[in-house]
Amino acid sequence: MTFLTRASARAVDEIAIRDYHLPGLVLMENAGRGAAEWLRELGPASPVCICCGKGNNGGDGFVIARHLELFGIAVEVLVCCDPAELTGDARVNYDVVTAAGLPRWHLGRDGSLADLANRLTRAGWIVDALLGTGARGAPRDPLAGVIRAINAAARPVLAVDLPSGLDADTGEMPGECVRAQFTATFVAPKRGFAAPGARDVTGEVRVIEIGIPRRLRDQVLAKADGG
Repeated sequence: MTFLTRASARAVDEIAIRDYHLPGLVLMENAGRGAAEWLRELGPASPVCICCGKGNNGGDGFVIARHLELFGIAVEVLVCCDPAELTGDARVNYDVVTAAGLPRWHLGRDGSLADLANRLTRAGWIVDALLGTGARGAPRDPLAGVIRAINAAARPVLAVDLPSGLDADTGEMPGECVRAQFTATFVAPKRGFAAPGARDVTGEVRVIEIGIPRRLRDQVLAKADGG
């Protein structure tokens, strides 16, 4: 099996945008929609609480929320950052769910970590869209507290690209780490998924294609496979 490293995952987006003229918004849309379609197949109980961070992983979560609502699944978007920190494509998709009137709750502005934990215990499912492949080291608060609340809620969890807190390259978990039952990963599994114990937090993994050309996919995967 071929795995993506942190660097090669970043290269996918960079080359797709620069050389193949695919806007980042298109890549994010394809990623989020593909993850939402798999979640629909899994038959989630409502509501689905989608925990979103400030990066592109959170942007994927906003896309997932929009498509789940289109599928007739009740959602609640739990924004685990200051919206002012959202930029680029993630900001665009936050603005879309805001304009669409999807239920949103903001950590800090609308309540505390204890309030978030209570909301998660009432969820049917949870989506972890907090941290992506670029994250290194132990998650810091408040995200460490959000991860603890996700795990304590004892609800089925779908992780977006990888469980938050799992290192994409090494599979190490230096701090709090989401324990997901399902992981929707993009383009290819991440190298850290092969580490001992990683399967305990990724659960079942499905590769979601994001619409990049096969030539680009093969190019990046061949480079990643070579180390």
